[in-house]
Amino acid sequence: MGKIIAIANQKGGVGKTTTTFNLGACLAKNGRKVLLVDADSQANTTSGIGMELEESDPTIYECLVDNYPARDAVMHTAVKNLDIICSNMNLVGAEVELRSRNEREKVLYRCLEPLKNDYDYILIDCSPSLGIITVNALTASDSVLIPVQAEYFALEGISQLLNTIRIIKSRLRPQLEIEGFLLTMYDARLRLANQIYEDLKGHFGDMVFSTVIPRNIKLSESPSHGLPVILYDPDSRGAIAYMQLARELDSRGRKKKKH
Repeated sequence: MGKIIAIANQKGGVGKTTTTFNLGACLAKNGRKVLLVDADSQANTTSGIGMELEESDPTIYECLVDNYPARDAVMHTAVKNLDIICSNMNLVGAEVELRSRNEREKVLYRCLEPLKNDYDYILIDCSPSLGIITVNALTASDSVLIPVQAEYFALEGISQLLNTIRIIKSRLRPQLEIEGFLLTMYDARLRLANQIYEDLKGHFGDMVFSTVIPRNIKLSESPSHGLPVILYDPDSRGAIAYMQLARELDSRGRKKKKH
């Protein structure tokens, strides 16, 4: 049985999409079967992993709005063991169309539940807004991975997200957990970056990943080539960090199973 992880933070530009497809690619490189779900209408995970959609290709929009079977919307990527359910601009309309549905928060849960046995990990890239699609993503997930940018206002937005997670846990998905906080865009030369890491550890202890994702030009360049950084430049600091994160996530999962 696979694990569904939402990658969420309602602050934009913190590295959610970068984390989704690079972590997914590194887990796949390590032999795990991974499905990416692009739940953001900007569709940056879709383009960043090099997918070019035809007009007739099904996306997450059709799954949510037209009850299209999610299994039939799965596409293979250039990375072995890594699949994706793509997104496009139509997803903006899903926010409105789901509003009148019964149990509208559980539509994505019902889409993805049949796929859990096919994958080790299903990673959902969430949009920065805490709208109905993001609520769906959190309700469908077993845990939430929260990327946090190493900058001054980093901790400000987290309380709102934690509050949303608390509400979803109490009303919709009791088993939802926080997978961990991931520090992104980290520059070890800056005292502020180190201070933020210490603050995060002080607040959240072991929930903070030991791995930090550095500021790295190769991480910024790779999506424009439609490649995860592990294929674009496997020796770059960004690729090494995401490979380390994939191992850390895996070993955390194994420890939890033992308990």
